[in-house]
Amino acid sequence: MNWISKFIKPKIKSLFKKRSLKNEETLWTTCGCKNLIYKEDLKSNLNCCPKCGAHHKLSCKERFKIFFDNGEYETIDAPVPYDDPLNFVDNKKYTDRLKTARKLTQQDDAVSIATGKVQNIKVVVGAQDFRFIGGSFGAASGEAFIAGVQHSIENKMPFIFFSCSGGQRMMESSIALMQMSRTSLAVNELKKNKIPYIVVFTDPTTGGVTASWAMLGDILISEPKATIGFAGRRVIQNTVRETLPEEFQTAEYVKDHGGIDLVVERKYLNSTIGTLLSVLLKKTEIESKTETTNVVSIDKNLQSAS
Repeated sequence: MNWISKFIKPKIKSLFKKRSLKNEETLWTTCGCKNLIYKEDLKSNLNCCPKCGAHHKLSCKERFKIFFDNGEYETIDAPVPYDDPLNFVDNKKYTDRLKTARKLTQQDDAVSIATGKVQNIKVVVGAQDFRFIGGSFGAASGEAFIAGVQHSIENKMPFIFFSCSGGQRMMESSIALMQMSRTSLAVNELKKNKIPYIVVFTDPTTGGVTASWAMLGDILISEPKATIGFAGRRVIQNTVRETLPEEFQTAEYVKDHGGIDLVVERKYLNSTIGTLLSVLLKKTEIESKTETTNVVSIDKNLQSAS
């Protein structure tokens, strides 16, 4: 046997051989631009494609690590309601789907809440992990969101949320739909207490999430090219019977049509939001002082009358 058949051929075959390695063990990944990316390069670039700039999805832990000052944060525990209130089964039990998602994400549900600093400002931050049943929003997500709002109000800290979801969780039916009104009421409490609420849309943000708390922020920001919408493109196109623009429902298109305020690259989110918060908090402070100085007591009215 010569050296070509002994060494070269096996090496060539190994390049094309299908491997049963887990995804995290491979050194390369792909992007929508159809380029292979070395995982270390992707990670060092904040999970953004170094070739086309596409912003890849992040886990909640990765999001917090990137966003908070020095990557330092503490998670907030939220109540976890009964897992399967409807005993839902399609081609798989809902409880089995939850077990798989929890094992994959190491989270109780799609939403995670944490506290830390952004440009030295103490904040509460929420995020969604799309790997957890498409980032779908159910009862547990609602409880986590409300726990974040409550912590924000009690500690007078701005609330920031990174949305990444396909919408409300169908396995919980009306229970999931109820979270739309619950979260909207929670946002209203933030506004009553004059606490800044900023939403950052990531790819994708759709369905009931877009139709409730995601669009209620004081400032709406998006990562580049994120999909933002309620119904899917095909559904809308078949309804209106018109050909939609190619860029329809992209962050840039929504911004140009007044749906959101800013499109900001991932690497600038910390500094941009830090600047916005400093302005919003200063404005709130000035308004509070103005309200205090404009208060006229009954005693002063009596003194002026006398």
